Amino acid sequence: MRSRLMTRFFLPRRAGNAARLNYAAVLDGQTVNLHAELPGSLQGVDQAEIILSRRHQRFRSPARVYTARDGRLLMDAAVLLGAAVGGASVTPGRWTLRLRVSSGRRSRTLPLLLVEQTTPLNGSTSPMKYSPLTADRYRLGRTLRGDARVVCSKAKPAAEVVNVYIEHARIGVDLRVLGTGTDEPWAELVAAGRSVRCPLVEAESGVWRLEVPLAEMVPSTKRPEHWNIMVHTEGHAPLRLARRLHDVQTPERVFAMRKILVSPVRGRLMAIQPRYTPAGNFRFTCGDESGGE
Repeated sequence: MRSRLMTRFFLPRRAGNAARLNYAAVLDGQTVNLHAELPGSLQGVDQAEIILSRRHQRFRSPARVYTARDGRLLMDAAVLLGAAVGGASVTPGRWTLRLRVSSGRRSRTLPLLLVEQTTPLNGSTSPMKYSPLTADRYRLGRTLRGDARVVCSKAKPAAEVVNVYIEHARIGVDLRVLGTGTDEPWAELVAAGRSVRCPLVEAESGVWRLEVPLAEMVPSTKRPEHWNIMVHTEGHAPLRLARRLHDVQTPERVFAMRKILVSPVRGRLMAIQPRYTPAGNFRFTCGDESGGE
């Protein structure tokens, strides 16, 4: 009913006084890309900008207006979101998108109509749902009247893999804790019926390093053991370490890592391989020297 009211009532009455978006998507998790067709009544546009507004807050981003070969007036724009990356410091909530055009001393503000949501192409990658730096989420929506808007949501608590270091007889993991302030997180490696508590050392601002306790991970039986990493922070449930701030469809294949053979305790060889599950969870698989699984 809501969609029918918008397409049959509001959009036909506003077409001549609004810019119609032919493409609108959030790429790389933090950049709003827009392509629109402007009404034919506009002429001689000298400057243009996208205005992102909510209540009494406004952010401006440059836009490009040009004439296509068939005579249509078109607009392209890319709006970077998030103060951490030098973009608009939007806060959680709904932000309206408008186009402001000017010619000399005259200016005009047009709504951006989102008639149809842009459908992402199928392939080996998918649209980034979250900012790769902050894990904040930005998505495109529309009002009942069809106006495009950006909906901002703050990052949920998560533990994200930054890097994995695989060396002879040593493995290190760098990670970030997102969506929750914490001064002293710590890690717990968990396998079936076993757990090992591990300290985290701050390698750089906001990045914590785990030295993997290989000697504590030797399998207790001939069967391989799978160790998950839980990150503990004050005031929150344990967070499973994962890698989700990416755009690949198969992290277990794209981010595959090599297996190494170590001797963590005297007289015992152990094969260990860091890996990601299809859901992006990070784990270690430990087995005997044959590496059988």
